[in-house]
Amino acid sequence: MRARRISKAFTLAVAAVLALGACTGTPPAPKESTATATTSQGGNITVLEPAPFTSFNAASTTGQGATNTRIDYATHSGFNYVDSGLKLVKNDKFGKYEKISDKPLTIKYTINSGVQWSDGAPVTAADLFLQWAAASGYYNDATLDPAFKVVKGSAYFNYGGDTTGLSQTSMPVIGDNGSSLTLSYTKPYSDWETALGSTVSIPAHIVAVRAGLKDADALVSLLQGIPKGDPSAPVKPNPELRKVADFWNTGFDTKSMPDPSLALSNGPYLVKGITAGKELVLTRNVDYNWGTVPTLDTITVHYNSKAGAQIAALKAKTADVASPALTADNLAALAEVKSDGVQTQVGNTLGFDQAVLNFKGVLAKPDLRTAFLKTVPRQDIADQVAKPLNPDATVLNSFVFRAVQTPYKESTSSNGSAGFAAADIDAAKKLLAGATPTVRILYNKDDPVRAAEFDLISASAQMAGFTVTDGGKGSAQWLQALKDGAFDVALYGWTSNPTGSVQVPQVFRTGAPSNLNNFSNTVVDQLTEQLAGEPDDAKQNALKMQIDKLVFGAGYGLPLFQRSAAAAYGPHVSGVQYSPVPVGVWWNVWDWKYVK
Repeated sequence: MRARRISKAFTLAVAAVLALGACTGTPPAPKESTATATTSQGGNITVLEPAPFTSFNAASTTGQGATNTRIDYATHSGFNYVDSGLKLVKNDKFGKYEKISDKPLTIKYTINSGVQWSDGAPVTAADLFLQWAAASGYYNDATLDPAFKVVKGSAYFNYGGDTTGLSQTSMPVIGDNGSSLTLSYTKPYSDWETALGSTVSIPAHIVAVRAGLKDADALVSLLQGIPKGDPSAPVKPNPELRKVADFWNTGFDTKSMPDPSLALSNGPYLVKGITAGKELVLTRNVDYNWGTVPTLDTITVHYNSKAGAQIAALKAKTADVASPALTADNLAALAEVKSDGVQTQVGNTLGFDQAVLNFKGVLAKPDLRTAFLKTVPRQDIADQVAKPLNPDATVLNSFVFRAVQTPYKESTSSNGSAGFAAADIDAAKKLLAGATPTVRILYNKDDPVRAAEFDLISASAQMAGFTVTDGGKGSAQWLQALKDGAFDVALYGWTSNPTGSVQVPQVFRTGAPSNLNNFSNTVVDQLTEQLAGEPDDAKQNALKMQIDKLVFGAGYGLPLFQRSAAAAYGPHVSGVQYSPVPVGVWWNVWDWKYVK
């Protein structure tokens, strides 16, 4: 459903603050604080997260959020995960997935015998079927207004992710005595390996009973008997499906420890207890052997949104792991607590900043777009804004690749970014030919990084003859202004997907949910269509390189730099490693060990 796709796009992609994640490769592991430190089985460590836990369903629109996602990751398992080098790692101990046909694209998922929920019930294809039902939008027949409200028909599952891939599948087939599920796509889809999700998080047998059905088999029978929704011919809402969807949507939301059946795990840890707004306690799942077995007895999660308080807790050893927001002051504070055994890893995230031009309005003319882009002092921005936080920060020269990715150097050598390596005021003046167009620059004025970018860009543009209007908005207003297109130039960021290519069409295709600046190019549209259906990695990269070049050539805007972030940990934990993925340092939680 488009409303859900655009909601997720803004939640995960428009980076108003630092997005925790990717480093440009794996940073070297800092030395332990003492030569005699030894790791041991068991033990407890404390992790600080900025926001409280609120839901056991991190895939719903009400449950999505960083803390929920990280707890979900620690308490559930699945077919694969993304490591700190942005590589997709298969978990063959959980099960396997295999492509059994290219025409049509057909994928079979099989769960291994012995994989179970913490109440002893087996993880089965019914759990995969429910996950598909929620993430595909298959049953929706809703028509939406421009504000994405339902005006007729029904929208059932409030899924917080992107439905692009699974919406192209037909009704799944369950086999092998309920241990396998086979999906067939109506057209090729490049990101099929991650389309169904990396973890299996919601128990179908619990949802079934809570919705008034006998068991998981009855739930599957219900879902199998309902046809695909058609917005052009909506039907009377199905009351049984509505009960199932309503419970999936909000039934797992909670701020305190719920009925244990709503906190089931199939992963390395279990949620043992929750104190609303204060802490959450994880305990080791002693039955878990379908993945790397953890060693810690417990992990206690406390909440504090203030970076200064996080750093103070690391110093006092009342916390062991934290990811404080990276600012010059916080970086200095982290350096000061190094003598207390606190180690810090800093690197580039998957979030990057950019200056994007609106193709409607004063910059609709190509020459004016080029003139403005010639004024953007990208090197100065990197030197003055990015490098003080990360000495390795550089100008970003691609819209579709990050520096850690192999095609980055090849694409940047030919995409046209070299023509905008530094500000060229004389070239901009020549293109303006005496004109003094007024441009309105939108940015989040509550973000000091964006405010600094505005100051540098504004001063440079005015030197060339542009009249600049400060369109800065507060945190509560700027995103709406961005969605409304109330700008000529906008300073904002995307957080790239750690794997796959699905985000490229979402951003650059004409009319796409995340195309916020009215960019339209028929060749780019054709290439994004090919990209969405191309399964071969090398061919995907070739298509993305063409898109990268065309976007630069059209005067879309300019990428500026990748944001940086920090992960810090104290002397009583080892195995913590800065990561490029949305779950941050939690990506290898099973490797964390207590240090005496």
